[in-house]
Amino acid sequence: MLKTVLRILSLLLSLAAISAQPGKPEEPRDIGSRLELFVDDYLIESMTDLELKLHSPRPAGKVLILDRPWEGVTSAYISVFKDGDLYRMYYRGSSSKGYTAHSLLEPGERVIPEHPDVTCYAESRDGRNWIKPSLGLFEFLGSRENNIVWAAPSSQCFMAFRDANPTAPREQRYKALAISTESSPKRVIGLVSPDGLHWRPVRKEAILIQEETDSGADHAFWDTEQERYVAYLRAFRPPPLKTIRLVARSTSPDFLNWSELEFLKTGDAPVEHFYTSGAIPYFRAPHLYLAFPRRFLPWRTLELYKDNRGSGVSDVVFLSSRDGLHWKRAFMEAFIRPGRNIRSWIHRANTPASGVVPTGEAEISLYLQRHYTFPSIHVERMALRTDGFVSVHAGYSGGEMVTKPLIFQGENLFLNFATSAAGSIRLEIQDANGNPLPGFTLEESPLIWGDEIEHTVRWERSHAKASSDKPLARIAGKPVRLRFVMKDADLYSLRFK
Repeated sequence: MLKTVLRILSLLLSLAAISAQPGKPEEPRDIGSRLELFVDDYLIESMTDLELKLHSPRPAGKVLILDRPWEGVTSAYISVFKDGDLYRMYYRGSSSKGYTAHSLLEPGERVIPEHPDVTCYAESRDGRNWIKPSLGLFEFLGSRENNIVWAAPSSQCFMAFRDANPTAPREQRYKALAISTESSPKRVIGLVSPDGLHWRPVRKEAILIQEETDSGADHAFWDTEQERYVAYLRAFRPPPLKTIRLVARSTSPDFLNWSELEFLKTGDAPVEHFYTSGAIPYFRAPHLYLAFPRRFLPWRTLELYKDNRGSGVSDVVFLSSRDGLHWKRAFMEAFIRPGRNIRSWIHRANTPASGVVPTGEAEISLYLQRHYTFPSIHVERMALRTDGFVSVHAGYSGGEMVTKPLIFQGENLFLNFATSAAGSIRLEIQDANGNPLPGFTLEESPLIWGDEIEHTVRWERSHAKASSDKPLARIAGKPVRLRFVMKDADLYSLRFK
């Protein structure tokens, strides 16, 4: 008996000793020469008197009016991507009866008569000015003078992309998902094209059938990091949250065989209706996934819409992820608000397109459907600073941020930042334990101020005590920390190369 008690006491003491040991240090973040955005705390160890700040894009004008006979008041589900020197846009042409609040129409406004859904195509050379080419592919009301690229019965939510899979056959270089509404459960149809205009089903049968699937095929793409196809779809959450629309993911090695749907995981963030996700790998940093869900509040309705089918309001929120399944909901506030126009305060207005594209040396653009169910329905371009979704933000009184230990490759450090005339950024490079490295102390830092997308940080050669003008080369590959001391400034991204 005594021996047994002693064994138990010995075991308890051993367990206590193990639990008292300090935790294993976190492995350094190996960022190589990747572009890293501060959309999350992946690189951040600590911040003092700083914050992560969400930046909303600015309206940059209408790019498409959806007023053709084959378009109409319920046109929706837009996908946009840059294809070499050409920008491509796909969207649903639709005009369903019963949605428009006719009492709110202005004199002379006309609702396009209801017609079967079709998929339309527009293109641009700069992402700013768009045209609807006359393609002559499908007949509509006795004419082929239109921009229709797909017109299968009971097929909607056509979402297209250029396949980045290097093994994809040339005749399948472009791919798309569409939802068949002929049966329940919904069926996801896969389509392929050699040129982005002439489409056919990849096979007769659906490529994905799920009980939970709602009517929205959100987006799909070839994930260059994980080397597989990824699809995001709107789905109803299983009981007890059956009435909540959320986004789920499925993956495939070949675009034909897909995994069971997994609902996106957003940690402890409150559950809200996500009608679409707009989830994509960011084209400048494909290891980083961004999403722009349309948040839907079905219980909040303007009084003047009470007697119509326009219940609810929508806006756009922002999420980020490092694996495409687990998402950071760092900001509960809206990324894009409905705005001043009353027609943007109706249930399915403000749906963002899937896709973010460059539209200038220092600008990226998103696209947004506005005025859903009204004859004034249109696509609006929203412009944002390159990498400018979120910044490490310092007010006038200033603060500092220290990164986790990281390992980089390269000879130069580039920063995307902006300051006021009185603002500044100073940078110290430390070893993994937080000790300043000779030549890279805060006192030896250049004073950085201005507004640049890709600023090269330059240490004076004499200060860096190096025999070359590339002092970073001698610490590349070693664990270091970066300490930023900032005043009235925003830091958006960094990159070593």
